[in-house]
Amino acid sequence: MILLRLAAATVLATSLASCAVMKKQPTDDLVTITTPQGEIRLLLSDTAPKHKANFLKLAREGFYDGTTFHRVINGFMIQGGDPNSKNDNPTDDGQGGPGYTVPSEMSNGLKHERGAIAGARLGDGQNPKRESSGSQFYLVQPVGGTPFLDGQYTVFGQTVSGFDVIDKISQVAKGAGDRPKTPVTMKVKVESLPRKKITELTGYQYPGTAAKK
Repeated sequence: MILLRLAAATVLATSLASCAVMKKQPTDDLVTITTPQGEIRLLLSDTAPKHKANFLKLAREGFYDGTTFHRVINGFMIQGGDPNSKNDNPTDDGQGGPGYTVPSEMSNGLKHERGAIAGARLGDGQNPKRESSGSQFYLVQPVGGTPFLDGQYTVFGQTVSGFDVIDKISQVAKGAGDRPKTPVTMKVKVESLPRKKITELTGYQYPGTAAKK
């Protein structure tokens, strides 16, 4: 009887320890942008907390669903997130948003690398504080990035898979204002997942972790 109790206690302790390990696994918010060209997955940076929190909030509320990448330039970037892009009028693209701006966080040191996500904004003449649009963003397309934009716009995250999808979108047929002739609609999903699971899904290796051979 004593041995059975000891065995049961050992099993319970092991189970509790396993649960504790599982609870301690670091998690992250994985953003998935689904388009007709495929899926783009991103991780947002804690070095731009205002932009990160705002994007995640809008995404979870479904704000981005049905909006489009309304401005695409091969060799430069693809821009989206404007609610005006849901209509058929290209003249008001780039002017819409949720009714507010996000304070600049461009001093965080993040660079315009390939796949970086950054906040679109009005020019310095109208926007001396360089605040970002409340919803519009762009993804950097070219290999080598767009370093001439560093320190000019707030970068707040990075693509971890779907770089080929960014390329495909940048190459679609366009009309006036670099607007795709066939709308590139998006649906944005946020999932809070263990980092290990994110690595399995995307192949992204977090700093300080070694890839399994």
